[in-house]
Amino acid sequence: MEKYLLSISGLLVEDVNLSLQVFEPLYLKKGDLFIQENKVCQYIGFIAQGAVKAYSTDKDDKENITCFKFENEFATSFSEFVSQGNSKKNFKAIEDCVIYRISHLDYLYLLDKVPACNEVLKFIIEKEYNQKERYLLNYNNKSALDKYSYMQVNEPILIKRITTQDLASYLGITQRSLTRAKGQIHKNTL
Repeated sequence: MEKYLLSISGLLVEDVNLSLQVFEPLYLKKGDLFIQENKVCQYIGFIAQGAVKAYSTDKDDKENITCFKFENEFATSFSEFVSQGNSKKNFKAIEDCVIYRISHLDYLYLLDKVPACNEVLKFIIEKEYNQKERYLLNYNNKSALDKYSYMQVNEPILIKRITTQDLASYLGITQRSLTRAKGQIHKNTL
């Protein structure tokens, strides 16, 4: 985490050291929730190891996955964290995880003591926005084959680390359509 903070923000070493003091490690097993839908979003987490998925549930308890977060990424429901409102998403470990989390109170303390942390926050929010834009441009209103082809080239980490069921939910298609798209691509590469 120290290396990450220094690389994105140009924080002074003493600023990074103070920042590290207010983050606490959290160890999650696969399937554990980091942030729970309809509960106050109390934390931002930096993923040091593992991966989480963000999703909401519909009236039939079906997961609608909106993103995945991996090592060296921050995970939270940002607007609800800032406003201290109820999260609109769950963040669940899809692998065993080590997450360094900061509470809202410690976050406010850190912003007061280290104003340069605003640059870190700006970077995180820009990255989050770009991820959502990329998702909308490349996964909305496209065929299953186009979605999977894009993912193969641009987000291969998802193919390597995410289950077929979760990928299908993320792409907004059925598992069967995803399997068919994979088969079509495999057939075309032979």
